[in-house]
Amino acid sequence: MAEVEPHEGEQDLEKKIEETRQRFNNELLQDSTEKYDPRDVERLQTDDSLVEGYLTWRIYNVDDALKMIDESLHWRKEYGVNDINESTIPRWMFETGAVYLHGYDKEGNKLFWFKVKLHVKDSKTVIDKKKYVAFWLERYAKKEPGMPLTVVFDMTDSGLSNVDMEFVKYIINCFKVYYPKFLSKMIIVDMPWILNAAWKIVKSWLGPEAISKLRFASKSEVQTYIGPEYLPPHMGGTDSFKYSYPPLPDDDFQTPICDNGPIVSDDDRESKEGDLDVKDALESSFTSDVVVKPKKVNFLEQSLRSEDNDKGDASARTKGARKPLTTFKGSLLDVSPAEELSFGSGETEKKSLIILNNVVKNQVAFKVRTTAPDKYRVKPSSSCCEPGASVDIVVSLHGGSQASPQDRFLIMAAEMENAGSQDLSQFWKEVPKTKIMEHRSAVTMKSWVNPLQVSNRQLFMLNSYLQQI
Repeated sequence: MAEVEPHEGEQDLEKKIEETRQRFNNELLQDSTEKYDPRDVERLQTDDSLVEGYLTWRIYNVDDALKMIDESLHWRKEYGVNDINESTIPRWMFETGAVYLHGYDKEGNKLFWFKVKLHVKDSKTVIDKKKYVAFWLERYAKKEPGMPLTVVFDMTDSGLSNVDMEFVKYIINCFKVYYPKFLSKMIIVDMPWILNAAWKIVKSWLGPEAISKLRFASKSEVQTYIGPEYLPPHMGGTDSFKYSYPPLPDDDFQTPICDNGPIVSDDDRESKEGDLDVKDALESSFTSDVVVKPKKVNFLEQSLRSEDNDKGDASARTKGARKPLTTFKGSLLDVSPAEELSFGSGETEKKSLIILNNVVKNQVAFKVRTTAPDKYRVKPSSSCCEPGASVDIVVSLHGGSQASPQDRFLIMAAEMENAGSQDLSQFWKEVPKTKIMEHRSAVTMKSWVNPLQVSNRQLFMLNSYLQQI
C-alpha cells in the first residue's frame, strides 16, 4: 500500500516549526547559552506542539514567535519555573487562598480563581506572588497539556487597596507570552465602579486577541459562562467548596462506581477470565502529585483488535462501547483513546472503551479515577496488566446520567517489579509517587461540539488551502 502524502498545509506547518528551531539555534541560542534553562531548550527542540503554540499565538509569524520564545524562556530561567514546587513557595500563600484551581466552566475549561479582596499590594512579596502564579500554571500545564484555562477575577468586596497593577500586568503576560494558547477567557465578576479606570488601563495591555477573551459579568450574569455547581453561593451558585490548605484543591478525582460497588446488575457480574479480584484495591484516599509525564502520540487511524479474537465474555462486556481511534504512548502503558472519552446522546451510546496495553517487562498495576464518581461505572476500575497484554476497561453512564465536558478521568499506573501476587491496596500505599504514571482524559458528547477543540494544526491547514484557491 502506498504511503499517504502529508497535506500541503501540514507540510507548511512543519516547515514553519523547523524554521523557528533553526533560527532560534542560529540567532538566539549561540550567544545566550546562560540565558535559558537547558531543560527548556531541549523541550523546544523536541516538542512540536510547544513551537506550534508560539507560532499560533503569533499568527505563524516566525519573527514574532522568536521574540516570544526568547522572552518566555528567559522568564522561565529567571524565575526557576522548572524547579518551583510547594516547598519553594511560602506556606502562607497557599493558606490565604487568594489563587487556586477549582471547577470547570460550561465548555469544560478548568477555572483559575483570583480572590482579589485577599490580595494586598506589597513590594516585599511581589516576587513570591509571581512565582506562586507560575507554580499553578506550570502544575496545570503538566497535568493538562494543551487544555485551556478560564481565569476568574472575583472582585467581590474588593477596592483600590487590593489592585496591584504590576501584578495584574504580570498575570496578563503569563497568558500573552509565557503560556501561549492557555487562555480560554478571562471573566471579571462583580467589579466595583471605582475600579473602572484601573481596568481601562488593563485592557490597553491585553492586545486584540486577549481583549476578545475578556468578559465582564455581574453575579447573575456569570452563570452564562459557569454552571451553578462550580459557583460559590455569593455568586448564586451551589458549590459548597471551601478553600483550605493542605491539600491542594485541584486534585478532585475520586473512585467511580465499579464492578465491586453497590450497583451491580446480573450481566455486570460477568468478569473476564483471568481478571484479578480487586475488592480491596480501591482505597478511599487519592493523591495525584505525580511527576512522570510520558510523551503523547496521536494516530489518525489506530487498527483495532479483531472481534474474532475477542473472548466471548469480553466481547459481551464491551458490546456497544465506543471504540478508541487514538493512542497515548506512555512509559508503562499505551492508553487508547489518547485524549477524550466519547459518549453519544442515545440510550445505546452510553458506553466508552479504554484500552490499556502493557509496554514493559513486568506487571503494571492501574486504577481509574473520575471527577464525577456518581455518574460513571468503570469495569474494571483497578487491576493489573500482564507484560505484553492488554486490558479493556468499559466506562458506562449510570442510570439516567448524562456525560458532560466538565467530567475528567485519571488513569494511574505503576510497575510491579516484584514477581508473584501482591496486595494491590498495599502496593498503592507503598509505591513512590515518582514512579507513578498518570494520564488524564476529557469527556465529549457525539452531538456536542466545542469549537475550542478544533486544533490549531487544522486551522493552519485550512488557511493554507484557502490561500491557494
